[in-house]
Amino acid sequence: MQVFELVKEKLGKPYEDLDFLLLCFKEVLEENREEELASYIPWINPAKSFPVSEISAKHLHLYSICFQLLNLVEVNGAVQNRRQREDHSSLSSVNGLWANNLSILHEAGISQKEIAAGMEDIHVEPVLTAHPTEAKRPVVLEHYRNLYLQIVKRENKMYTQAEQDEIRRDIKLILHRLWYIGEIFIEKPNVKTELENIIHYLVNVFYEVIPILDRRLIQAWQSLGFDPALLTGPDRLPHISFGNWVGGDRDGHPLVTPEVTAYTLHKLRLNAFILLKKELTRLSKSFSLYLDLNVADPNIHKRIKEIVTELGHKSETILKKFRHEVYTLYVNLLIAKLPEAAGDEDVIEIRDQPWSYRFSHQLIDDLELLRKSLIDYGAGVLANNDVVNAIRITEIFGFHLAHLDIRQNSKYHEKAFIQLLDASTGIGGLFAGYNETQKLDFMNEELLLNRPFIRRWENLPVEARNVLDYYAVLEKHIRHYTSAALGSLIVSMTRSLSDLLIVYLLAREAGLTLQYEQGLACKLQVVPLFETIEDLISSPKILDAFLSHPITKNTLRYIKEQNQTRELIQDVTIGYSDSNKDGGILASSWYLYYAQSKLAEVGKKHNIIIRFFHGKGGTISRGAGPVHWFIKTLPHGSINGQMRITEQGETIERKYANKINAVYNLELLVSGTAANTMLHQHTPHHLHPAEKMFDYMACESMKVFNELTQNEHFIKFFEQATPIDAIESSRIGSRPARRTGKRTLNDLRAIPWVFSWSQSRFNLTSWYGVGTTLENMTNRAPDKFEQLKALVPKDAFVRYVLTNIDTSLAATDESIMKEYASLVEDEEARITILNLLLDELSRTRRMLAELLGRPISERRKNHYYSTILRAEALNMLHRTQINLLRTWRNQQKEGKDNNAEKTLLSLLRCINAIANAMGTTG
Repeated sequence: MQVFELVKEKLGKPYEDLDFLLLCFKEVLEENREEELASYIPWINPAKSFPVSEISAKHLHLYSICFQLLNLVEVNGAVQNRRQREDHSSLSSVNGLWANNLSILHEAGISQKEIAAGMEDIHVEPVLTAHPTEAKRPVVLEHYRNLYLQIVKRENKMYTQAEQDEIRRDIKLILHRLWYIGEIFIEKPNVKTELENIIHYLVNVFYEVIPILDRRLIQAWQSLGFDPALLTGPDRLPHISFGNWVGGDRDGHPLVTPEVTAYTLHKLRLNAFILLKKELTRLSKSFSLYLDLNVADPNIHKRIKEIVTELGHKSETILKKFRHEVYTLYVNLLIAKLPEAAGDEDVIEIRDQPWSYRFSHQLIDDLELLRKSLIDYGAGVLANNDVVNAIRITEIFGFHLAHLDIRQNSKYHEKAFIQLLDASTGIGGLFAGYNETQKLDFMNEELLLNRPFIRRWENLPVEARNVLDYYAVLEKHIRHYTSAALGSLIVSMTRSLSDLLIVYLLAREAGLTLQYEQGLACKLQVVPLFETIEDLISSPKILDAFLSHPITKNTLRYIKEQNQTRELIQDVTIGYSDSNKDGGILASSWYLYYAQSKLAEVGKKHNIIIRFFHGKGGTISRGAGPVHWFIKTLPHGSINGQMRITEQGETIERKYANKINAVYNLELLVSGTAANTMLHQHTPHHLHPAEKMFDYMACESMKVFNELTQNEHFIKFFEQATPIDAIESSRIGSRPARRTGKRTLNDLRAIPWVFSWSQSRFNLTSWYGVGTTLENMTNRAPDKFEQLKALVPKDAFVRYVLTNIDTSLAATDESIMKEYASLVEDEEARITILNLLLDELSRTRRMLAELLGRPISERRKNHYYSTILRAEALNMLHRTQINLLRTWRNQQKEGKDNNAEKTLLSLLRCINAIANAMGTTG
């Protein structure tokens, strides 16, 4: 309680709200006859010790809820703090938002006309994924969303005491429901369940926040005295779209079958029409102007007659109902032209009628006609608000809702291709033995022709059949509709040019290629994903060869024509997870930066814009950090107005579950991309001032990191000192924790790798190797250390990397580390690895303190006090998890399967509670 009182004294309102919620929760437990359990609620009760073995599933559920309540009040506290700053100071006072960024551009000498012109070239696309990092069930997330809304209502001072009491009652009702609902997945969720969660955010959150986001840009623009006419119209605003990996990401995910992908495309299309009907219905109600058809604008009159002819008798009811409200009539005719949905709840078909829109641009054209007509009529405000909103929604979500990316591993593609060659020509084994030059010679000959190797593939081995069946689904969708619903063909673990050209040949087999400009082109873009440090270093050479290839050139020109863009654009995906697993935080950070810089130069050489797709996760080890600071760190010339970025697992819930927070996070992303693009364009290109120093630091830290991971005792220590085995047995996501099922570090996905270290409070993936590197610099190259120290306050990249390391160190706990290490049965392994970790941790803390100057309690007050508050309650959970791990492993060894299964459920609840406490999983 003393710590809680201290935090309330230092940070105030959010923690007073936490006190209120915890007291409500205590009453809920007492009303459920759980008085004894209520006495264990952390922070509001005196610390109460009891044997860890007596902690039940209810105790774990209690802790999980308490930590989630803490997360909610901190999110709300941040929201209210931003509101107060904007209200009492100015819109530009909040770092990273539109007003702040527009002020920076203006101060840099960029005129409002130049800024407005630059907005048209901005395109931002958050990509939602279901990587196995969201530990809570969707029904639980929904209750927490509702609880947040009640917390926000308490901020309103206009409510009477009776109304405040009603809010308190509603909060308790939600807590009652949460107490009785199991938080974790008893069974692994399937892909369809994950898709429903993604669709929820698209249709219930992002759809609602787009108009608010646009309005905030206009408000910021006007607050600086800029001419509002410069941003009037939907084509003057930054382009936004959304991507999705659920149902398309096949990398090590056997449950993403061709049928699942077809289902995904159907569900996205169906929900796009539901969303558009909702938007047009809203639009039809926004202006009921009495105006007869015969005196309406001739252009509108003409278009109405055309649509009535198309619809036939279907238009009769609409004509009769709205005969004196021509604009409402017009919008309702547009609604009638949307494809219809029919069927039961499980199987809903989309029926395209002869009069239905085929393409979203047809609807946009009709809406643009309405906008111009309303302006001519004198209702320009309605036209440039209500109709522009409808046009924006149609442009953003189209008839597809979100772009579905298709991802598969390069090794899987190669195996499928070898099987295909064996079935058609019998030379698969020969090809498998080729070196890179021989493979390229063979593929270049084949890519001169647009013909398949075989006509039927139902009898092919499983990998080849899977890939071709999958591509056939894509080809059918493009043939029936367009490629608008599809993103790219992403090749994970791209290590050579042949890894990319193989995809063209597999696509050719399924009819995804065509003759275009005297050569072959692919209907979808093939995109490399560079993940390991070795691959990042090799990436510029691979990309140069890829962009030089005739089929790539043809493909990019074909896609440019299809999408009607002004420039050739090639996506390149970079992975933040495996590069970290490969070499640690410093090496990963630098080689990602360096690779982007060089890849952008390759794009310039070919007159192609490189759109980087940042495969970031929810933890520091996987690229997480404040997005506005992250964007500031990107190399000069690497943004180009284009930004794709993954939003993974629990990150989606943390950033977008609540609409106010969703607007904030989207605004950070869009405004940051716009501002830094324009700053790059108006400042000379430069290399990082400390390039050589960072190259040295990356090499040194990677050496130290690899000495640890390659130590003969390391794997044994990792498998026993962390809950990796329980995480691999969890029901968090539909995807397996390992790509192929092998028990090797290389095969382990980066998410459970990071998850397990953070659960046990080692967090070594985001600091190990840093201390030794910095200490060596002070001894061997003190001038470099001083140069680094001088860069801390003024260089965005240096500050971002070091601040992230500092954040991770604050969450690392030596005493908890030692307790987890006690699980390691081999004494030599335990002592050897633990001593390495503790020594490096002490060294890193000492060196970072010297670099950053002030302690974290002064530099980052909120983070510091939140961390110590969490730590007070976390210790009990960690000791519980250690005890459960020991019990579960012994039960497995003894063959007590039933007991082990029960213990595993408690262990998974404990993992969930700690994940809530840490605010992240993997």
